[in-house]
Amino acid sequence: MITESVRPVTNCRVCGASDWQDVVSFGDVPLANAFLEPADSYEDEPAYPLGVISCRSCRLMSVTHVVDPEVMYRTYSYVTSDSETITRHMEFIATTCGERVGLAAGDLVVELGSNTGQQLAAFARHGARVLGVDPARNLAAVANERGVHTLPEFFTETTAGDVHRSHGRARLILGRHVFAHIDDLAGVLAGVRALLAPDGVFAIEVPYAMDLLEKYAFDTIYHEHLSYFLVRTLDTLFARYGLKLLDVERLPVHGGSLLVLVGRPEAGRPVTGTVGELIAAEERAELGSDAAYREFARGVRVVREELSALVRSLLAEGNRVAGYGASAKGTTILNICGLGADEMAYCTDTTALKQGKVLPGTHIPVRSPGHARNDPPDVYLMLAWNYADEILRKEADFLRSGGRFILPFPKPAVISADTAR
Repeated sequence: MITESVRPVTNCRVCGASDWQDVVSFGDVPLANAFLEPADSYEDEPAYPLGVISCRSCRLMSVTHVVDPEVMYRTYSYVTSDSETITRHMEFIATTCGERVGLAAGDLVVELGSNTGQQLAAFARHGARVLGVDPARNLAAVANERGVHTLPEFFTETTAGDVHRSHGRARLILGRHVFAHIDDLAGVLAGVRALLAPDGVFAIEVPYAMDLLEKYAFDTIYHEHLSYFLVRTLDTLFARYGLKLLDVERLPVHGGSLLVLVGRPEAGRPVTGTVGELIAAEERAELGSDAAYREFARGVRVVREELSALVRSLLAEGNRVAGYGASAKGTTILNICGLGADEMAYCTDTTALKQGKVLPGTHIPVRSPGHARNDPPDVYLMLAWNYADEILRKEADFLRSGGRFILPFPKPAVISADTAR
């Protein structure tokens, strides 16, 4: 552990309380997106404590330690997927947010953690003015080359003020799967208030803690994901910082997410019934009790053990196993289950930035899809399981030829051509 780059969580970033329930601990784990060049030794590879705690006051689920964002995000290997699933989803976000906010041509849309600009490009096609804010200098450069103006900065109140002065107020501020990565929520929400138009909307997409708990999906737990939110928790957060939760929608993307719309109370936008319905569902599931989180920890232990045993039993039968999708979720599964280069022949991934490198912690080589087609395994561990339907359609020939997939969640299972129908 590199102590100068990491600190333990003490007070809840949502409500300020300090009464935490210990949920699960995975020990020291490398950063999920810290891919490495192949080397003879990886002795100096940094690793940081990884675990989850739950605030007994507002039931925020948080990782136990915060790694310096300068370490995690200034150079970043995650590139927004160009899969059919994500492409359709980004168009859905542009259309849905445009309709619910009432975006008109020329309105300003600002995205936090905008990556290489694909989502903003969808808004631009609908006639919006767009601006990205992303601390990853390498990805901001790609976005700017594509014509999506992007600032290589963290979103703070100061950054928001600069944007306001140069571009005006935003009718929509968007944060797709980035809000859960932020420790200083107060600072970001101060920036949102400084930049948001009087009748504007702040829209975020976050992993939904209820899905995490129900599916035992521990692959969502890695250092970048600082927070796992219930609707109840989000309502507490936004009220604390002078904003109003307007609407929520459950989405299947990334294994289970929430689309959350927030506005200024004085704007008078109505609150939909879905907000109360989901809070009531969380109460019925008793997600305010310690018991729910003890059950999650039990389920995580079972899935870890069963998945590791299943892979090793297939290897013992003479099968060759590889990973499908070198995502952060995938590197987390492999590290937490103790599956490394001795078990996995390689991981295949479409991201050029990752190909030719090795996965953090496990040091499994990353290969291109072309390599995988020329050297297929007998079985793929579907690390990108959140794209399962698309992958099974795409790999129909692999299945017809006798290949199989292991689906890890919510219970490890083997899928063949017969069972995929």
